[in-house]
Amino acid sequence: MNEERPVAAEADMVARLVQLNERSCQLLGRSFMKRLDEVAGASFSLMPPEAVSRTFQEFGTQLLSDPLRIAQAQASFWRDSFALWHNVIEGHRDGRLEPVFPPNPADRRFKDKAWTEDPAFVYVQQSYFLMANWMQNLVDKAADADPSAKQRLKFYTRQYLSAMAPSNFPLTNPEVLRKASDTDGRSLLDGLERFLDDLERGDGHLRIRMTDEAKFSLGHNIATTPGQVVFRNDLIELIQYAPTTPSVYRHPVLIVPPWINKYYILDLQPKNSLVGFLVARGFTVFLISWVNPTADAASKRFEDYLREGPLAALDAMEAAIGAEPVNIMGFCIGGILTATGLAHLAATGRANRIASASLLATFFDFTDVGEVGVFVDDAQVTAMEAHTKETGFLAGRHMADMFSMLRENDLIWSFFVNNYLLAKEPAAFDLLYWNGDTTRLPAAMLSDYLRNFYLGNAFARPGSFTVLGTPIDTRKIEVPTYALATKEDHIAPWRSCFPATQQLRGPVRFVLGGSGHVAGIINQATSIKYGYWTNDTPSPSADAWLDSATAHQGSWWVDWAAWLNQHGGEEVPARDPRTGRLKPLGDAPGTYVRLRAEGTDA
Repeated sequence: MNEERPVAAEADMVARLVQLNERSCQLLGRSFMKRLDEVAGASFSLMPPEAVSRTFQEFGTQLLSDPLRIAQAQASFWRDSFALWHNVIEGHRDGRLEPVFPPNPADRRFKDKAWTEDPAFVYVQQSYFLMANWMQNLVDKAADADPSAKQRLKFYTRQYLSAMAPSNFPLTNPEVLRKASDTDGRSLLDGLERFLDDLERGDGHLRIRMTDEAKFSLGHNIATTPGQVVFRNDLIELIQYAPTTPSVYRHPVLIVPPWINKYYILDLQPKNSLVGFLVARGFTVFLISWVNPTADAASKRFEDYLREGPLAALDAMEAAIGAEPVNIMGFCIGGILTATGLAHLAATGRANRIASASLLATFFDFTDVGEVGVFVDDAQVTAMEAHTKETGFLAGRHMADMFSMLRENDLIWSFFVNNYLLAKEPAAFDLLYWNGDTTRLPAAMLSDYLRNFYLGNAFARPGSFTVLGTPIDTRKIEVPTYALATKEDHIAPWRSCFPATQQLRGPVRFVLGGSGHVAGIINQATSIKYGYWTNDTPSPSADAWLDSATAHQGSWWVDWAAWLNQHGGEEVPARDPRTGRLKPLGDAPGTYVRLRAEGTDA
């Protein structure tokens, strides 16, 4: 009987291998054809193979023109290689394996003990660091007069080096080898099956599962703050949240979230809901939930998002609770739209509709857009326009891929190893569930946004961009403004947000939060993890501001709430959206937020 079990297990393994082989041939073939289309330029890619190839060819030509530099680089590489080999041999003999290239403590790829204790894996890891450091130094010293070309070269090199890390391959990852041995190879088969599942979900594009999506349900354990949809048009549903205090501030809050992702980043779970935080502090909160557009919205322009978004919401709020000045808050591209709207209202003599403005992670100068600039130049925008002219929109996966590549080891390769090589189930994490709930971007709006802001730097060039018949000049904005940026933001670099202090005419409180674009914003009031900086002294530059800024523990939410209280007006009886002047159209979170990208992405 004991002999029959291994035989049966082996038969199951063989049958499974046959099945996986058939699936692999089908799905990898489909994926390969899509890659061929990208190489041939027949389909759109944010990182087109032709551009990558051209970048490295130009770098190679530059190197060949300087033989002395090549010789010096090669000599340095061989010298360091010999020193590494000698260090590993001597260290193994003495029982002390001191790394020549110590890994960054924040680098989670090499946490397994074997990377520092097993001579073979020490050598593999250190050889990788030697090669990576050598290549990066070579690239850093590249003499290129074009900063954008240099940035592309550095970015593409980093993507290559991250992909080639020994931790990403079964035979050079000690943890993967141990688990494969412990499970008789089943972990590798399980991982392959998950890889094929994700490839199938993405229709030939790998859609890595970053979290256990089955653990989340909108309106049940995420986006749960009670409220009612009180207005709807082609682009937005307007949610009015139910009060939790007997009285509220007279002046309500209107939140304008980004439409590159779903709004509920601001209403994840009760403990980290910015919406719930405001409601609990006595504010009547309205929030825009953007539709996930299809090709039918291809002609919607940036100014349509302003007219049918914040401006329509202001009219609906007036119909719901009366004519009250509004405290408006915009986040990311929602902040850019909000600032555009403020300039438009000022130009048309309607600035009195706004009591205050809060702009989170909002660009005011696009001179330095960080690594996002790798994906946005005139050639890329032209290619994107040609693609969206055919499809009507840019698929959500493109934006998701771009943001992932900005932090590739955290958002791509860590999941590749855990999901496919170790066959681990991804943890249930609300931020990553939201991150995977992608949205499409209409063709006309995307072109307007990229050409007028990323390429045209509209806020820094007053009057260069006209919206709804008015040239946009942020110097006409006089409302009190709270401008927040985050120190490690890789999407909206904080120094590019700081010019709000110079461009806006009204009083500006600039605050710098810790962490990055998402975690730094969703830093709940009870958190002491990141902290924030303030400085009430006017400063000529971002660096001068930071040099004399005061550091604070805790969340910027508390500082913002204290500032917002000053613009709330007197207290009035709480406003219940179920009994307001506008007939409720349904419970929050509404219907638009439930429109997912699956099945319709190009």
